[in-house]
Amino acid sequence: MFDTILKRKEGTNVLKGIKLRLYPNKIQQNQLEQMFGNDRFVWNQMLAMMNERYQNNKDLPFLGKFKLNYLLKPLKKEYPFLKNSDSSSLQVVNEFLTQSWKNFFQDKTGQVGKPRFHSRKYLKKSYTGKSIIKTAGKRYLKITKLGYVKTSKNGVLQNTKIKRYTVLLEPTGKYYLSLQVEISEPEKYSLTGKRVGIDVGVADLAILSNGLKYPSFNSSYFEKKAKIWQKKYSRRRH
Repeated sequence: MFDTILKRKEGTNVLKGIKLRLYPNKIQQNQLEQMFGNDRFVWNQMLAMMNERYQNNKDLPFLGKFKLNYLLKPLKKEYPFLKNSDSSSLQVVNEFLTQSWKNFFQDKTGQVGKPRFHSRKYLKKSYTGKSIIKTAGKRYLKITKLGYVKTSKNGVLQNTKIKRYTVLLEPTGKYYLSLQVEISEPEKYSLTGKRVGIDVGVADLAILSNGLKYPSFNSSYFEKKAKIWQKKYSRRRH
């Protein structure tokens, strides 16, 4: 008997987007409204500070996201309601703001303007975080600051690593969770064009034409163990 030899290829990690429906209760809806507002507040506070700094001296070094994150601590002391937000979402706000300023400085065409303040009226209600999200059963997810939130079936999250997530409220009044996940693709095999003969024997389970041997399974060890366990079970039973 002959079989084709396969060559293994290492598995790779790929990023994929997944969107789930959320069903937050009334308390969680109020919490989300606070978190949406906190992201907008931090953006406007940091932007006001950076605008003033830029107007006073345009030659001052650029403030990156790490320096802005350092300013979050005193900002939370001054405005304690910011502690109700997932801290990683406020860091993502700084990341987005930093990128907006970089786009402004790097633009040579003059088409990209400075970052603008976010309006309560026109801004889409959402926040993005990087904290760990855990599944609980088939219909619940544990999200930082929100607790257990009912969702559509979360089976699609099996064998995935969540890199970033966004909670958003659509104009229709429906809540969604948009996820960026990392999926490990299984190892792939390709044909090598080579063949090998397989002979099934008695002393050996299989002998290959290239000299490899696969010995038959020896169950004597497990048979002895089974007898010992059976004796222990009988004594304990009586």
